Amino acid sequence: MSTTSSYTVTGMTCGHCAASVREEIEEIAGVTSVDVSVDTGAVRVVSEHEIPREEIEKAVTEAGYALA
Repeated sequence: MSTTSSYTVTGMTCGHCAASVREEIEEIAGVTSVDVSVDTGAVRVVSEHEIPREEIEKAVTEAGYALA
């Protein structure tokens, strides 16, 4: 059963920003899909199981951004 979670990331201004966030989140075990909108900061994560918010936040921070 897959799980879909939505987040808002602040500080992204371009496609490279969105790609960095997507790449970091995709490295989390169990993540199957990541959609990032640079225009709204919306991030949708589909995973095999629920991913703790702290893990998503750590990945976003590693990319140089922050969760709202």
